[in-house]
Amino acid sequence: MFLLINCLMFNFLVQSQPKRVILFGIDGLHWEAPQRLKMPAFNDLIKQGTYIKQSYVIIPHHPTVGDYSKFNSCSFPNPVLHEGTLFLSPENKMIQELFSPQHQTAFVVNTTAYKSVGRGFSTLIMDDTFTDAQVVDCAINILKTQAPVFMRVHLQRPGQRGYDISQSTPDKPYYRNIFAPHSPYAEAIEAADKQLARLVSFLKESGMWDETVLIVTSDHGQSRIGWHPLFDEDSWKTPLVFVGKSIAEGRELNYFEHIDLAPTIAGLLGKEWQTPKTEAGVFVKEILKGTNVSEYMPRMYIKTINVQIKEYNLLKAKFVLLSETDGSFANFVALLENQVFIEPFYHQDRILNWREASTISHLIETNQKVLKIMRSKLPKSRE
Repeated sequence: MFLLINCLMFNFLVQSQPKRVILFGIDGLHWEAPQRLKMPAFNDLIKQGTYIKQSYVIIPHHPTVGDYSKFNSCSFPNPVLHEGTLFLSPENKMIQELFSPQHQTAFVVNTTAYKSVGRGFSTLIMDDTFTDAQVVDCAINILKTQAPVFMRVHLQRPGQRGYDISQSTPDKPYYRNIFAPHSPYAEAIEAADKQLARLVSFLKESGMWDETVLIVTSDHGQSRIGWHPLFDEDSWKTPLVFVGKSIAEGRELNYFEHIDLAPTIAGLLGKEWQTPKTEAGVFVKEILKGTNVSEYMPRMYIKTINVQIKEYNLLKAKFVLLSETDGSFANFVALLENQVFIEPFYHQDRILNWREASTISHLIETNQKVLKIMRSKLPKSRE
């Protein structure tokens, strides 16, 4: 009887497993864009699948100096997405390496900025000269001629237009407002949605749709003033939708974090994520048909850490300013980075040291202890 139950369960899992997962990214997608802009393709997918209005990414810092830049060519959320952990290391296995070389994988994007997360893809195309439409052309051609089990398709132009707005001058109608009339960001988002529609149409016309899980999101959000400044909370949030084989229809979850994307993609394709969940993301099964979401209690690690990092930096800035007239505050700032005094705060400049915390829970606890001390040292008039 036990063997029969196991056999039936195995057959059920095989039948519900998609042949492929496609991760479609629209760079710098603001969490309100589907409601504020013309995105009919994305909004149709919301009705057909499982939607998260605000999915959290780790702060989208992109240092090009220091140890981080030796191993990473893109902002924090990208290695976190591919490695499925906040404890980054060049030794970590990425989601594509869970399948390649035994199975085909592919990544198509119109920038070379993602080269550090391209390792292990059996097909890797990064071309700065491509338009977003050419990226989708290329992705469709790969789907016609190959059989990738995992594919990442990323449209870079909207994020670039967001950056342009952040650098615009007051004479522009969209100055510091990505949703203003004639905003190049809004135009790029709406154009990207048309490319999403093209991909969906191809999948349906080719007969691949019923065997596919399509995930649409971004690698980071977008500030209303443009780009993704570190402490703007809109930079941390982006929409996310899952649709396709075995995915619940018309469902909305109140939270998701991108650290869970790689383990969830692995789980959808029948693979076990190797990194312990104390250090990494998890397979969020609440996106699946037949699962109970009434007791869905996400861990909210990324949101918590982002808020901690923002508070730490703002408090530290206050202490630096206070040190101009009181040297004791300069001593306190120095001690914050001294391990003899306290286990130091795990902030953005120490991201490669985060693994020293051993678990994400311990990292959060340590940060909270440091913040408590910092709050207590701040003069009441400065709070």
